[in-house]
Amino acid sequence: MNKLRFLTSGESHGKALVCTIDGLPSNLSLSAEDIDKELSRRQKGYGRGGRMKIETDRAQILSGVRWGKTLGSPISLLIENRDWANWHEVMSSELIVKSPEIADSKFHPVTRPRPGHADLSGALKYGHRDLRNVLERSSARETAARVAVGAITKKFLLEFGIEIISYVTEIGGAGLKTTDHRPQTTDLKTFHSMSRKAEASQVRCPDKDAEERIIRKIKSAMEKGDTLGGIFEVVVSGVPVGLGSYSQWDRKLEARLSYAVMGIQAIKGVEVGLGFEMAGKSGSEVMDEIYYSPQSTDYRPQTKKGQITNAGGFYRKTNNAGGIEGGMSNGMPIIIRAAMKPIPTLRTPLSSVDITTKKKFKAAYERSDTCAVPAASVIGEAVTALVIADSFLEKFGGDSMEELRRNYEGYLKQIREF
Repeated sequence: MNKLRFLTSGESHGKALVCTIDGLPSNLSLSAEDIDKELSRRQKGYGRGGRMKIETDRAQILSGVRWGKTLGSPISLLIENRDWANWHEVMSSELIVKSPEIADSKFHPVTRPRPGHADLSGALKYGHRDLRNVLERSSARETAARVAVGAITKKFLLEFGIEIISYVTEIGGAGLKTTDHRPQTTDLKTFHSMSRKAEASQVRCPDKDAEERIIRKIKSAMEKGDTLGGIFEVVVSGVPVGLGSYSQWDRKLEARLSYAVMGIQAIKGVEVGLGFEMAGKSGSEVMDEIYYSPQSTDYRPQTKKGQITNAGGFYRKTNNAGGIEGGMSNGMPIIIRAAMKPIPTLRTPLSSVDITTKKKFKAAYERSDTCAVPAASVIGEAVTALVIADSFLEKFGGDSMEELRRNYEGYLKQIREF
């Protein structure tokens, strides 16, 4: 059974971010440009901070690819931090004896934990007296590495007709007024239209009026030195029926997806399909009824009456379950919704206590964003791609793209003849 694994390392102001992904088959076409495109999307969005003006993320492929094709061995990537030039002594891995004459505040220990951050809990857990040892790794800068490995899995999934998009529905309480936008019975035309509108928006919102309301809200927060959170959705089309499993709790697809999305910094809630809305409705209102129609002899993913279906002749007219039933994909689009809290780093700081003096202070300010929900939606795509790719490889196996494609098409033929 193939198993996709990845690790990231690096600090926010360190020399670079490094990531390794293992388990992808050989002969997948891949270039640094495929990864850089996704890294660029992560850095956009109205409300981002000064770091985005410094960094222009680029990935260097260090291993696992030769002449534009994956080798089947681990792929390692490096993303340099351009701001390292200003921090190389402060973040040096070598012992540096600081002179008393050094006035640069960057050399001073950070002793004022920021409410809402990992600072205090991390210091207590690891025994750090300088909170920089915590905030450097807990920073959302690390997500650039996850977007990089996610870009590779997005490219892999696209080979099998599986596409992933995201969009923002709400920031600071402003945004889309209803859930009518939700692609319950998404057809490919609607899917791609939503994607184009989100990509053209400064805040990744597919509705122009909602975008304007959101931007006004962010501007107001900027003026007050405050921050905003919000909600984004990730939609996956073309997923075949049967990814994940009902047989064990930790193999359930929605559990794995929720775990990955909750692992994004500042995410505090995840829903699949109607999610919490289901709790206030009756069963007859939310269950997706099943229909059947004979299919053609072409067993590749098709659309039936405008609906994406990848489950043979079986299809549904609604998608309240968000594409997952019983821990398995059911052939409908997978819909994930995530809530991001406001960024804890405020220009108008909150009260805290110095870990050295134990005196009350205003929390330290590290350069930050006013709102990063649009960026979080792109990160959501990346981690979703990693889980779907892992589940896909687990289901179909194969050491090369050619072997994997044979296995996949054989399975599609099987379920269409069911």
